[in-house]
Amino acid sequence: MKNKSAKKFVSVGPIALGAVGMWLASRMSWLTVETFDDKSGAASTDIVGAVWAPEIQSIALALIAGVVATLILGKLGRRVVGTLVAVLAVVASWGPMKLLSGGQEGVDPQRALDLLTSGSASQRASAPITVADWAQVEAIHVHPAGPAITLLGCALALVGAVVMVRRPGEVKKQKSSAYETPEVRRQRISEDLEADPQSGRVLWDALDAGVDPTDLDGGDAENNGLPEQDTEQDAEQDEKKKK
Repeated sequence: MKNKSAKKFVSVGPIALGAVGMWLASRMSWLTVETFDDKSGAASTDIVGAVWAPEIQSIALALIAGVVATLILGKLGRRVVGTLVAVLAVVASWGPMKLLSGGQEGVDPQRALDLLTSGSASQRASAPITVADWAQVEAIHVHPAGPAITLLGCALALVGAVVMVRRPGEVKKQKSSAYETPEVRRQRISEDLEADPQSGRVLWDALDAGVDPTDLDGGDAENNGLPEQDTEQDAEQDEKKKK
């Protein structure tokens, strides 16, 4: 059970960690824009990642949804989710990568000014803080921490997605004991014991079904875990037929 959980964490864990990292990084300040107008004078305003690259938060939520979906999907579904996660991780990395590689020269001053004049940078719906339409951008400072953490989150999500596509894991068999015959149930439990003989749940199911979990490799293994009572009855019937 521990091995299965560890294998699942190898793919799901990096995706979840990457999504959380992207979400937190989007709340950090990515830019500081210094403006000046002849009435209000000089002003300095921070622009967070969620404003400069609004797709980051949406992709982070999509990654979390993908992680939840893998808990109920089969192998094919997990591979599809892994492919989508990989695509989203690449898309999310474009904005911060462009910002880090271009530095101040890679920032569009007009776009920054539009975000400030519209009030989007303040993230206040009721009373947004704006700058004058005729304000001029004096300088733009890039804060690399937020974009770098976003890129790290994208990398983690991409690694997890690749692992998920290559190793989607096993699908748990659905229990339908209410509609199973005793023979089918004993056969299923015998297979579960062979796959994971140390599982406490499987051992309890075996005892409940009358299967001896310590006699799977014994001399009567041909019985596939059937109770000894059935074996004795078969032997008595064979002796009667011989007589």
